[in-house]
Amino acid sequence: MTLPAHAEIVVIGGGIIGCSTAYHLARDHKADVVLLEQGKLTSGSTWHAAGLVGQLRSSASITRVLKYSVDLYKGLEAETGLATGWKMTGCLRLATNADRWIEYKRLATTAKSFGMDMQLLSPAEVKAMWPLLATGDLVGANWLPTDGQANPSDITQSLAKGARMHGARLFEDVRVTGFDMQEGRITTVKTNRGDIACDKVVNCAGQWARQVGALAGINVPLQPVKHQYIVTERIDGLASDAPTIRDPDRRIYFKEEVGGLVMGGYEPNPQAWTTGLPGGDAPDDWQFRLFDDDYDHFEQHMNQAIKRVPALETVGVKQMINGPESFTPDGNFILGVAPECANMFVGAGFNAFGIAAGGGAGWVLAQWVVDGEAPLDLWVVDIRRFSDLHRDRQWVRDRTLEAYGKHYTIGFPHEEYATGRPRIVSPLYERLQKNRAVFGSKLGWERPNWFAPEGVEPKDIYSMGRQNWFSPVGDEHRHVREHVGIFDQSSFAKYEMTGADALKALDWICANDVAKPVGRLTYTQLLNTRGGIEADLTVARLGENRFYVVTGTGFRTHDFSWIGDHVGNELDVTLTDVTEVFGTLSLMGPRARDVLAAVTDADVSNTAFPFGHVREISIAGTKVRALRVTYVGELGWELHVPIAATGEIFDALMAAGEEHSIRPVGYRALESLRLEKGYRAWGSDITPNDTPQEAGLGWAVKLRKNTDFLGRRALEEIGGAVLKKRFAGFTVDDCEIVLLGRETILRNSEPVGYLTSGGYGYTVGKNIGYGYVRNADGVGDDFLTCGDYELVVAMERTPAKIHLEPLYDPAGERIRA
Repeated sequence: MTLPAHAEIVVIGGGIIGCSTAYHLARDHKADVVLLEQGKLTSGSTWHAAGLVGQLRSSASITRVLKYSVDLYKGLEAETGLATGWKMTGCLRLATNADRWIEYKRLATTAKSFGMDMQLLSPAEVKAMWPLLATGDLVGANWLPTDGQANPSDITQSLAKGARMHGARLFEDVRVTGFDMQEGRITTVKTNRGDIACDKVVNCAGQWARQVGALAGINVPLQPVKHQYIVTERIDGLASDAPTIRDPDRRIYFKEEVGGLVMGGYEPNPQAWTTGLPGGDAPDDWQFRLFDDDYDHFEQHMNQAIKRVPALETVGVKQMINGPESFTPDGNFILGVAPECANMFVGAGFNAFGIAAGGGAGWVLAQWVVDGEAPLDLWVVDIRRFSDLHRDRQWVRDRTLEAYGKHYTIGFPHEEYATGRPRIVSPLYERLQKNRAVFGSKLGWERPNWFAPEGVEPKDIYSMGRQNWFSPVGDEHRHVREHVGIFDQSSFAKYEMTGADALKALDWICANDVAKPVGRLTYTQLLNTRGGIEADLTVARLGENRFYVVTGTGFRTHDFSWIGDHVGNELDVTLTDVTEVFGTLSLMGPRARDVLAAVTDADVSNTAFPFGHVREISIAGTKVRALRVTYVGELGWELHVPIAATGEIFDALMAAGEEHSIRPVGYRALESLRLEKGYRAWGSDITPNDTPQEAGLGWAVKLRKNTDFLGRRALEEIGGAVLKKRFAGFTVDDCEIVLLGRETILRNSEPVGYLTSGGYGYTVGKNIGYGYVRNADGVGDDFLTCGDYELVVAMERTPAKIHLEPLYDPAGERIRA
């Protein structure tokens, strides 16, 4: 065996993800691909995967990825001649309590929003489909007939054969030992069998992905966890086409296999694979290996399984499988280009649904590798959702084990993780605690979600209906509308761009016109080559060649990398992350000017300091960057202050604002306030799948200027066409309904889209949702306004009213007051 001296793309890892990626690179893109596997194909964790294939996720894009897997597995044998073991058995998910049943009704609505036919069944219908189940405790079940199961090794071998058929070269028993790098790019893959020069590398090394990434200086935050299941002897009465079963209230799953059952589960006390090697590395020689059987740990699942399938009490166990699976800190897998290395892509950390995701993940990852950008909205799995926080191995381990333990728990809205907190706090943390703040966490930052009044316990109490913070958040909302509030938004990601070519760089990256005079602000989107929205942020021009960029907390790595990736190497530009240099206090409400004027000598009148401007002012002897901008729809300023002075300036504002009834306000009120104003949220309302025109943000694009910018060509190509989807707002009068997003939009009783976000507007006194109305023949104003609208909420239809303008202050008079 001789390795080639060069390959266009080297894929590392011969499990299902690596083989799928190589297959799609070769089949779809005719790429010159070499795949390297340190042992034999499937020998890491693929070979012992349980093989359940589900499709529905909360993201439309990820659901599309999983649906693609099913379609691929159906036809792969016909292409390659190798069976995949695919069986479309359907899947039953059991519910034993009211909260779970509400969750399932919402899931069924989501499924229909995404074009899938999920049905809700009675216990009697479940019993008829699966006679061996004990159903006395069931409320019901949901049924997705297109789910199924497959043989992981067979699928992988079929993909590998398909990859070879299309020209890919696959090599076993080749271990990657390092990389030669030049200017942040890999030039050569070094192995125990020789070196391969290459243009791009795809890290699909499974539980070794973290240490393979580390060889190139990149971080892949995953944790191998021990996962057990059993394979039983034959069970009388078990049909060969029995649906797979997920029984989350008992934390277990089942699938039929050779007349018996595969049964496993997700326990609340998972066991990390602690290898004892430096950094917790997985040993190189772990091929086709398992851990010793651990029936003591598995007993909790066995007890629950016997209660659900009593026949298990007397059936024999053929085998226990106890093997490592890679899990991540948020339960989502990892795809995309690493922020630390421009030509290493990652596909890893599949949280025990690598078989379900494998086909589709390989499809989109191959496209990403070739194009250099994701082919659709893959933010929830993008490796750039992580930050330096995720380099902490202990933090990743603890959070990942918590996420594993939540695999089958009820997904309550707004639920927060508990481990590894508090990690990053602003200087106001203790002050806000004294004000009875209830904190949430975003990319490690503790942020006040709401403030508990006296007599209300300062903690979230989760439920499927209105939660315990609903009324207090309403009070905070009204306070901002009527008086003045102060938000601690120190977690905002903040960058500075300087250099002689700073304006040239931003003019290319930004869709809006940032070539404004010094002292001006610009709200802008950053677009991909399809015209989709990759980010939205605020750019403040501080000097001729100095710009200050502010974006959302969770997008820190993503947006910094996107900007850096699209600045030409020939330009004189320096981009610096200054997130921890500045705290941010947002002073918002009709009395905001009164408070600010009391603590500064600067003229903050509307004439001297209009909306959309930035000024350097002095507060409490400290120079502050004051940005007159808002996300709540009221008069206000974001005050960006040196981090060490944040507490002192907060105290000065609180003292000066006492006569104006100032109070701290949290992020849940911020969300309600922005919904009333129709401000879009990136990642939900606007994504890489959506153009500014579709999102109603065409006013923020400089198409009238004779200036080229990233995405302009795509927008011009679709500019004259009738839009096939358009963003709109909806209200529901029934206050007991809870809108969360993904509820189906009906127009004249026909589905035309789904909500991208939802909540409650306390000023307008209505539930508010936003989403895209779709129509293949075009969505004009007449189409939007002439229909009768309903929303499907947890499978029940409710009347809705469409809105094409903001519900609150549509003319924007209050923000310019």
